[in-house]
Amino acid sequence: MPPELMQLLWSTGVVVAVSVAIGALVPAVVRRVGHRWPPAEDLVRTARFPFRVLVLVIGLNAVVAANRPRGAGTELWDTLALGLRILGIVNGAWLLAVVVLFVVDAALRRADLGLDPRNAKRVRTQVQVARRLVVVGIVVVALGAILLSFPGVRAVGASLLASAGLLSVVAALAAQSTLGNLFAGLQLAFSDAIRIDDVVIVEEEYGTIEEITLSYVVVKIWDDRRLVLPCTYFTSNPFENWTRKDSEMMGTVELDLDWHIDLDGLRGEFERVLAETELFNGRASGLVVTEATQGFVQVRASVTADDPGTLFDLRCLVRERLVAWVQQHNPEALPRQRLEVVAA
Repeated sequence: MPPELMQLLWSTGVVVAVSVAIGALVPAVVRRVGHRWPPAEDLVRTARFPFRVLVLVIGLNAVVAANRPRGAGTELWDTLALGLRILGIVNGAWLLAVVVLFVVDAALRRADLGLDPRNAKRVRTQVQVARRLVVVGIVVVALGAILLSFPGVRAVGASLLASAGLLSVVAALAAQSTLGNLFAGLQLAFSDAIRIDDVVIVEEEYGTIEEITLSYVVVKIWDDRRLVLPCTYFTSNPFENWTRKDSEMMGTVELDLDWHIDLDGLRGEFERVLAETELFNGRASGLVVTEATQGFVQVRASVTADDPGTLFDLRCLVRERLVAWVQQHNPEALPRQRLEVVAA
Protein backbone atom coordinates (compact mmCIF):
# COMPACT_ATOMS: atom_id res chain seq x y z
CA MET A 1 0.00 0.00 0.00
CA PRO A 2 1.46 3.43 -0.92
CA PRO A 3 2.68 5.54 2.02
CA GLU A 4 0.44 8.44 0.99
CA LEU A 5 -2.65 6.23 1.22
CA MET A 6 -1.50 4.82 4.56
CA GLN A 7 -1.03 8.33 5.93
CA LEU A 8 -4.47 9.38 4.62
CA LEU A 9 -6.22 6.40 6.19
CA TRP A 10 -4.35 6.82 9.47
CA SER A 11 -5.11 10.52 9.74
CA THR A 12 -8.75 9.93 8.79
CA GLY A 13 -9.11 7.31 11.50
CA VAL A 14 -7.56 9.59 14.10
CA VAL A 15 -9.84 12.46 13.11
CA VAL A 16 -12.95 10.26 13.27
CA ALA A 17 -11.95 8.93 16.70
CA VAL A 18 -11.23 12.42 18.03
CA SER A 19 -14.50 13.74 16.58
CA VAL A 20 -16.47 10.95 18.26
CA ALA A 21 -14.71 11.65 21.55
CA ILE A 22 -15.39 15.40 21.34
CA GLY A 23 -18.98 14.75 20.31
CA ALA A 24 -19.49 12.64 23.44
CA LEU A 25 -17.36 14.73 25.85
CA VAL A 26 -18.77 18.20 25.18
CA PRO A 27 -22.46 17.24 25.73
CA ALA A 28 -21.46 15.46 28.95
CA VAL A 29 -19.63 18.57 30.16
CA VAL A 30 -22.61 20.78 29.29
CA ARG A 31 -24.90 18.45 31.24
CA ARG A 32 -22.52 18.51 34.19
CA VAL A 33 -22.07 22.26 34.23
CA GLY A 34 -25.75 22.95 33.68
CA HIS A 35 -27.19 20.33 36.02
CA ARG A 36 -28.90 23.10 37.97
CA TRP A 37 -30.42 24.56 34.79
CA PRO A 38 -33.30 22.29 33.67
CA PRO A 39 -33.23 23.33 29.98
CA ALA A 40 -29.57 22.18 29.67
CA GLU A 41 -30.63 18.59 29.05
CA ASP A 42 -33.06 19.69 26.33
CA LEU A 43 -30.37 21.86 24.71
CA VAL A 44 -27.93 18.94 24.60
CA ARG A 45 -30.55 16.61 23.16
CA THR A 46 -31.55 19.16 20.49
CA ALA A 47 -28.06 20.26 19.39
CA ARG A 48 -26.16 17.00 19.88
CA PHE A 49 -26.46 15.62 16.33
CA PRO A 50 -25.62 18.83 14.38
CA PHE A 51 -22.70 19.48 16.77
CA ARG A 52 -21.22 16.02 16.21
CA VAL A 53 -21.59 16.31 12.44
CA LEU A 54 -19.95 19.75 12.49
CA VAL A 55 -16.97 18.47 14.52
CA LEU A 56 -16.54 15.58 12.08
CA VAL A 57 -16.72 17.88 9.03
CA ILE A 58 -14.13 20.24 10.54
CA GLY A 59 -11.82 17.29 11.20
CA LEU A 60 -12.21 15.96 7.67
CA ASN A 61 -11.45 19.43 6.31
CA ALA A 62 -8.20 19.35 8.27
CA VAL A 63 -7.37 15.90 6.85
CA VAL A 64 -7.98 17.08 3.29
CA ALA A 65 -5.90 20.23 3.84
CA ALA A 66 -3.01 18.21 5.26
CA ASN A 67 -2.97 15.48 2.60
CA ARG A 68 -4.05 17.49 -0.43
CA PRO A 69 -1.38 17.37 -3.16
CA ARG A 70 -0.23 20.47 -4.96
CA GLY A 71 0.06 21.05 -8.67
CA ALA A 72 -1.84 19.59 -11.63
CA GLY A 73 -4.25 16.69 -11.44
CA THR A 74 -5.89 17.73 -8.14
CA GLU A 75 -9.40 18.29 -9.47
CA LEU A 76 -10.80 15.47 -7.31
CA TRP A 77 -9.19 16.91 -4.19
CA ASP A 78 -10.47 20.38 -5.08
CA THR A 79 -14.00 19.04 -5.48
CA LEU A 80 -13.75 17.17 -2.17
CA ALA A 81 -12.47 20.26 -0.36
CA LEU A 82 -15.24 22.40 -1.85
CA GLY A 83 -17.90 19.87 -0.86
CA LEU A 84 -16.61 19.68 2.72
CA ARG A 85 -16.51 23.49 2.92
CA ILE A 86 -20.12 23.75 1.78
CA LEU A 87 -21.13 20.95 4.16
CA GLY A 88 -19.41 22.78 7.01
CA ILE A 89 -21.23 26.03 6.22
CA VAL A 90 -24.61 24.27 6.05
CA ASN A 91 -23.95 22.37 9.26
CA GLY A 92 -22.71 25.46 11.07
CA ALA A 93 -25.86 27.34 10.06
CA TRP A 94 -27.94 24.37 11.20
CA LEU A 95 -26.26 24.27 14.62
CA LEU A 96 -26.54 28.04 15.04
CA ALA A 97 -30.24 27.99 14.12
CA VAL A 98 -30.91 25.13 16.56
CA VAL A 99 -29.21 26.93 19.45
CA VAL A 100 -30.78 30.33 18.72
CA LEU A 101 -34.27 28.89 18.31
CA PHE A 102 -33.86 26.90 21.52
CA VAL A 103 -32.97 30.09 23.41
CA VAL A 104 -35.89 31.93 21.84
CA ASP A 105 -38.35 29.14 22.68
CA ALA A 106 -37.03 28.99 26.25
CA ALA A 107 -37.66 32.72 26.62
CA LEU A 108 -41.16 32.22 25.21
CA ARG A 109 -41.94 29.45 27.69
CA ARG A 110 -40.65 31.57 30.56
CA ALA A 111 -42.84 34.46 29.43
CA ASP A 112 -45.91 32.22 29.36
CA LEU A 113 -45.23 31.03 32.92
CA GLY A 114 -43.92 34.12 34.65
CA LEU A 115 -45.91 37.01 33.19
CA ASP A 116 -49.51 38.10 33.35
CA PRO A 117 -51.60 37.17 30.28
CA ARG A 118 -51.38 40.61 28.65
CA ASN A 119 -47.58 40.90 28.86
CA ALA A 120 -47.21 37.23 27.93
CA LYS A 121 -49.13 37.85 24.70
CA ARG A 122 -46.92 40.84 23.89
CA VAL A 123 -43.71 38.88 24.48
CA ARG A 124 -45.03 35.88 22.52
CA THR A 125 -45.78 38.09 19.52
CA GLN A 126 -42.37 39.75 19.56
CA VAL A 127 -40.53 36.46 20.06
CA GLN A 128 -42.32 34.74 17.20
CA VAL A 129 -41.53 37.56 14.78
CA ALA A 130 -37.90 37.67 15.96
CA ARG A 131 -37.72 33.89 15.57
CA ARG A 132 -38.66 34.05 11.91
CA LEU A 133 -36.32 36.98 11.35
CA VAL A 134 -33.40 35.06 12.86
CA VAL A 135 -34.08 32.00 10.71
CA VAL A 136 -34.26 34.12 7.56
CA GLY A 137 -31.02 35.89 8.50
CA ILE A 138 -29.15 32.65 9.14
CA VAL A 139 -30.34 31.14 5.86
CA VAL A 140 -29.37 34.25 3.87
CA VAL A 141 -25.89 34.39 5.43
CA ALA A 142 -25.34 30.66 4.84
CA LEU A 143 -26.41 30.94 1.18
CA GLY A 144 -24.10 33.91 0.71
CA ALA A 145 -21.18 32.02 2.23
CA ILE A 146 -21.87 29.02 0.01
CA LEU A 147 -22.00 31.15 -3.13
CA LEU A 148 -18.75 32.87 -2.23
CA SER A 149 -17.09 29.45 -2.03
CA PHE A 150 -17.23 29.23 -5.82
CA PRO A 151 -14.50 31.25 -7.56
CA GLY A 152 -16.75 32.04 -10.52
CA VAL A 153 -19.33 33.66 -8.27
CA ARG A 154 -16.68 35.85 -6.64
CA ALA A 155 -15.52 37.01 -10.07
CA VAL A 156 -19.06 37.86 -11.14
CA GLY A 157 -19.61 39.77 -7.92
CA ALA A 158 -16.46 41.81 -8.46
CA SER A 159 -17.48 42.66 -12.04
CA LEU A 160 -20.89 43.89 -10.91
CA LEU A 161 -19.59 46.31 -8.28
CA ALA A 162 -19.38 49.09 -10.88
CA SER A 163 -23.16 48.91 -11.47
CA ALA A 164 -24.12 48.40 -7.82
CA GLY A 165 -25.80 51.80 -7.58
CA LEU A 166 -28.15 51.15 -10.49
CA LEU A 167 -28.94 47.63 -9.30
CA SER A 168 -29.74 48.87 -5.79
CA VAL A 169 -32.25 51.38 -7.19
CA VAL A 170 -33.91 48.72 -9.35
CA ALA A 171 -34.02 46.25 -6.47
CA ALA A 172 -35.50 48.85 -4.13
CA LEU A 173 -38.28 49.69 -6.62
CA ALA A 174 -39.02 46.00 -7.27
CA ALA A 175 -39.09 45.07 -3.58
CA GLN A 176 -40.90 48.15 -2.32
CA SER A 177 -44.06 46.26 -1.36
CA THR A 178 -42.14 43.36 0.19
CA LEU A 179 -39.89 45.63 2.23
CA GLY A 180 -42.91 47.68 3.30
CA ASN A 181 -44.57 44.55 4.68
CA LEU A 182 -41.31 43.48 6.34
CA PHE A 183 -40.89 46.74 8.24
CA ALA A 184 -44.62 46.84 9.00
CA GLY A 185 -44.35 43.36 10.53
CA LEU A 186 -41.47 44.48 12.73
CA GLN A 187 -43.42 47.58 13.71
CA LEU A 188 -46.47 45.53 14.70
CA ALA A 189 -44.36 43.13 16.74
CA PHE A 190 -42.57 45.77 18.79
CA SER A 191 -45.11 48.61 18.91
CA ASP A 192 -47.66 46.52 20.88
CA ALA A 193 -50.48 47.53 18.52
CA ILE A 194 -51.67 43.93 18.15
CA ARG A 195 -50.60 40.69 19.81
CA ILE A 196 -51.33 37.01 19.41
CA ASP A 197 -54.86 36.20 20.73
CA ASP A 198 -55.99 39.85 20.68
CA VAL A 199 -59.66 40.33 19.80
CA VAL A 200 -60.02 42.71 16.86
CA ILE A 201 -62.60 44.05 14.42
CA VAL A 202 -61.18 44.29 10.90
CA GLU A 203 -63.09 44.62 7.64
CA GLU A 204 -66.29 44.55 9.76
CA GLU A 205 -65.40 41.06 10.96
CA TYR A 206 -64.97 39.93 14.59
CA GLY A 207 -61.99 37.68 15.21
CA THR A 208 -58.74 36.98 17.09
CA ILE A 209 -55.14 37.44 15.96
CA GLU A 210 -53.92 33.93 15.20
CA GLU A 211 -50.52 34.55 13.58
CA ILE A 212 -48.20 37.48 12.91
CA THR A 213 -45.43 37.01 10.34
CA LEU A 214 -43.01 39.40 8.66
CA SER A 215 -45.37 39.86 5.71
CA TYR A 216 -48.96 39.12 6.76
CA VAL A 217 -51.30 38.74 9.73
CA VAL A 218 -53.85 35.92 10.07
CA VAL A 219 -57.13 36.80 11.81
CA LYS A 220 -59.33 33.88 12.89
CA ILE A 221 -62.93 34.93 12.32
CA TRP A 222 -65.62 33.83 14.80
CA ASP A 223 -67.00 31.25 12.32
CA ASP A 224 -63.53 29.62 11.89
CA ARG A 225 -62.71 31.43 8.65
CA ARG A 226 -59.25 32.97 8.30
CA LEU A 227 -58.75 36.55 7.14
CA VAL A 228 -55.20 37.04 5.82
CA LEU A 229 -54.12 40.67 5.66
CA PRO A 230 -50.75 42.25 4.79
CA CYS A 231 -48.90 43.81 7.70
CA THR A 232 -49.21 47.21 6.06
CA TYR A 233 -53.01 47.00 6.53
CA PHE A 234 -52.61 47.39 10.30
CA THR A 235 -50.19 50.31 9.96
CA SER A 236 -52.24 52.28 7.43
CA ASN A 237 -55.91 51.48 8.24
CA PRO A 238 -57.96 51.98 11.41
CA PHE A 239 -59.10 48.84 13.25
CA GLU A 240 -60.56 47.95 16.63
CA ASN A 241 -58.49 46.12 19.25
CA TRP A 242 -60.77 45.08 22.09
CA THR A 243 -58.06 43.60 24.33
CA ARG A 244 -55.06 45.91 23.91
CA LYS A 245 -55.03 47.13 27.53
CA ASP A 246 -56.95 44.33 29.23
CA SER A 247 -59.47 41.66 28.32
CA GLU A 248 -62.37 42.95 30.46
CA MET A 249 -65.22 44.38 28.42
CA MET A 250 -68.67 45.92 28.87
CA GLY A 251 -71.62 45.05 26.67
CA THR A 252 -75.27 45.97 26.40
CA VAL A 253 -78.58 44.28 25.71
CA GLU A 254 -81.36 46.45 24.28
CA LEU A 255 -85.08 45.63 24.23
CA ASP A 256 -87.91 47.59 22.59
CA LEU A 257 -90.98 47.19 24.85
CA ASP A 258 -94.42 48.66 25.33
CA TRP A 259 -95.12 51.52 27.76
CA HIS A 260 -96.84 49.03 30.12
CA ILE A 261 -93.49 47.47 31.06
CA ASP A 262 -92.98 46.74 34.77
CA LEU A 263 -89.50 48.24 35.16
CA ASP A 264 -89.08 47.18 38.80
CA GLY A 265 -89.96 43.58 37.99
CA LEU A 266 -87.71 43.56 34.90
CA ARG A 267 -84.85 45.04 36.91
CA GLY A 268 -85.31 42.41 39.61
CA GLU A 269 -85.17 39.61 37.01
CA PHE A 270 -82.02 41.18 35.55
CA GLU A 271 -80.32 41.17 38.96
CA ARG A 272 -81.35 37.54 39.56
CA VAL A 273 -79.84 36.48 36.23
CA LEU A 274 -76.50 38.09 37.10
CA ALA A 275 -76.51 36.57 40.58
CA GLU A 276 -77.05 33.06 39.21
CA THR A 277 -74.39 33.03 36.47
CA GLU A 278 -70.59 32.84 36.67
CA LEU A 279 -70.23 34.68 33.36
CA PHE A 280 -70.72 38.03 35.09
CA ASN A 281 -67.54 39.32 36.77
CA GLY A 282 -69.34 41.73 39.10
CA ARG A 283 -67.52 44.88 37.94
CA ALA A 284 -70.49 46.91 36.65
CA SER A 285 -74.13 46.40 35.72
CA GLY A 286 -77.30 48.38 35.27
CA LEU A 287 -80.73 48.47 33.63
CA VAL A 288 -82.08 51.84 32.48
CA VAL A 289 -84.56 53.29 29.99
CA THR A 290 -82.61 55.04 27.23
CA GLU A 291 -85.41 55.97 24.82
CA ALA A 292 -89.19 56.48 24.97
CA THR A 293 -90.22 57.50 21.48
CA GLN A 294 -92.34 56.27 18.56
CA GLY A 295 -94.61 54.20 20.78
CA PHE A 296 -91.83 52.07 22.33
CA VAL A 297 -89.73 52.10 25.47
CA GLN A 298 -86.12 51.11 24.89
CA VAL A 299 -84.55 49.35 27.85
CA ARG A 300 -80.77 48.91 27.97
CA ALA A 301 -79.07 46.36 30.26
CA SER A 302 -75.31 46.82 30.77
CA VAL A 303 -73.04 43.97 31.90
CA THR A 304 -69.31 43.25 32.12
CA ALA A 305 -67.26 40.08 31.68
CA ASP A 306 -63.63 38.99 31.78
CA ASP A 307 -63.18 38.58 28.02
CA PRO A 308 -65.08 39.12 24.76
CA GLY A 309 -66.14 35.49 24.39
CA THR A 310 -67.61 35.37 27.89
CA LEU A 311 -69.29 38.72 27.33
CA PHE A 312 -71.04 37.42 24.20
CA ASP A 313 -72.41 34.41 26.12
CA LEU A 314 -73.52 36.65 29.00
CA ARG A 315 -75.35 39.04 26.69
CA CYS A 316 -77.18 36.14 25.05
CA LEU A 317 -78.17 34.74 28.46
CA VAL A 318 -79.46 38.09 29.72
CA ARG A 319 -81.41 38.70 26.52
CA GLU A 320 -83.07 35.26 26.64
CA ARG A 321 -84.02 35.49 30.31
CA LEU A 322 -85.44 39.01 30.04
CA VAL A 323 -87.50 38.11 26.97
CA ALA A 324 -88.83 35.01 28.74
CA TRP A 325 -89.73 37.06 31.84
CA VAL A 326 -91.66 39.60 29.78
CA GLN A 327 -93.56 36.82 27.98
CA GLN A 328 -94.50 35.03 31.22
CA HIS A 329 -94.97 37.83 33.80
CA ASN A 330 -95.63 41.01 31.85
CA PRO A 331 -97.13 40.05 28.44
CA GLU A 332 -98.90 43.40 28.11
CA ALA A 333 -95.43 44.97 27.73
CA LEU A 334 -94.72 43.10 24.51
CA PRO A 335 -94.19 45.48 21.57
CA ARG A 336 -97.42 46.47 19.85
CA GLN A 337 -98.74 49.06 17.43
CA ARG A 338 -101.78 51.13 18.43
CA LEU A 339 -104.30 52.38 15.88
CA GLU A 340 -107.17 54.74 16.54
CA VAL A 341 -110.20 54.66 14.26
CA VAL A 342 -111.75 58.09 13.92
CA ALA A 343 -115.17 58.68 12.34
CA ALA A 344 -115.17 60.70 9.12
